Amino acid sequence: MRRLVVGVTALAAALAGCGGGAAGGDGTVTVVASFYPLAEAAARVGGDDVEVTNLTPAGTEPHDLELTPAQVDAVEDADVVLYLGGGFQPAVERVAERRGGGAVDLLAELPVEEGAAGDDEHAGDDEHAGDDEHAGDDEHAGDDEHAGEDVDPHFWLDPTLLAQAVGVIERALAEAEPSARPGIEARAEAYRTELQRLDDELRAGLADCGRRDIVVSHAAFHYLAERYELAQVPIAGLSPEAEPDPARLAELTDLIGDRGVTTVFYEALVSPAVAETLAREAGVATAVLDPIEGLSRADADAGADYGAVMRRNLAALREALECR
Repeated sequence: MRRLVVGVTALAAALAGCGGGAAGGDGTVTVVASFYPLAEAAARVGGDDVEVTNLTPAGTEPHDLELTPAQVDAVEDADVVLYLGGGFQPAVERVAERRGGGAVDLLAELPVEEGAAGDDEHAGDDEHAGDDEHAGDDEHAGDDEHAGEDVDPHFWLDPTLLAQAVGVIERALAEAEPSARPGIEARAEAYRTELQRLDDELRAGLADCGRRDIVVSHAAFHYLAERYELAQVPIAGLSPEAEPDPARLAELTDLIGDRGVTTVFYEALVSPAVAETLAREAGVATAVLDPIEGLSRADADAGADYGAVMRRNLAALREALECR
């Protein structure tokens, strides 16, 4: 049975049993993941050979995470720590960097892109769809203290990049417990196969659409847009808490009308107020497009996973973009 420990109460119980963070004893590798996509990947790859603690509880926006003393101890004592650098979760990053070995910064291991967030002036133009020439240079994008410079960290919204992250996690877990390597490698390959099928579904489902602009609440969807030839038009910058000024909202209202956009997307874990205001001004609908920074409590209770939420995103995009 796969063990995925979430929350402070469960974390305390897990710490009581992992004593000092050495993979030994029963051979179980203790893994601390800073937020949901990394926790799911570690659990899928590690199976019964790992015990995974997700530092960010369901229903919590990961940027807001502040570590408890028990969570700090967990990061310091685990065999493997999986996190994102670049300011995505500064509290986790500080402790992970302090502990040295065994801490894996996925952003340092993957081909994430400078300037990958921001408005795309070519949105709707198929030749440039997903090409963001002015990314990171949007005077209306808002103040983004957690943005990690101009890099969009949301690589997992492209399943092929998540598959690359699976390879990084696979190596980290196998190094922590070499005797478990055969099972880890087999599970990693099976998960990559699932991700390839998901990528195939997304490519087919978004291949023939009436429009390609996606107006989103913050600039989290660069990799999804780039992979599937869409054009991200963010209301604000990389920080989900950033709020646009009135001039930006007026500009977007005009853009929505000019390009025939029917939907403004908001996120499950962030207030929809700004997206709803823009949609009301533009006379269009709203819908959820989930950046999957974490599961909602309802999704967690229902047993939803990354694949289920991505397929729900696909359905929302197909309806908003009038795909055939």
